[in-house]
Amino acid sequence: MLDAVLLNMKVHGRIVVCGMISQYNVFEPEPLKNIMQIAFKRLSIKGFTHRDHHHLYPKLLETVLPYIREKKIVYVEDIVEGLENGPAALVGLFSGRNFGKQILKLAHQ
Repeated sequence: MLDAVLLNMKVHGRIVVCGMISQYNVFEPEPLKNIMQIAFKRLSIKGFTHRDHHHLYPKLLETVLPYIREKKIVYVEDIVEGLENGPAALVGLFSGRNFGKQILKLAHQ
């Protein structure tokens, strides 16, 4: 996907990269074919992880939870039911099968 993004970036554009869970355990990660676009378009690319901002999590909850309660922010959950389906759900995380937050529901409440 990054190859398509690079072709469509504006000069001096900025790209932020995080995640990439689908690439964690692949034998051969996806090759980048349009890497020259980074130089031609003078792009900036910066990676980050949640660890960079973990100290801000309490403030995030304070800010975002009211919006979630008021349904001004909606998030997506991919719920898989039953412990027996857990391994397939985990494999799905690494293959990009799920959409949104992956949850394994063990029992009805």
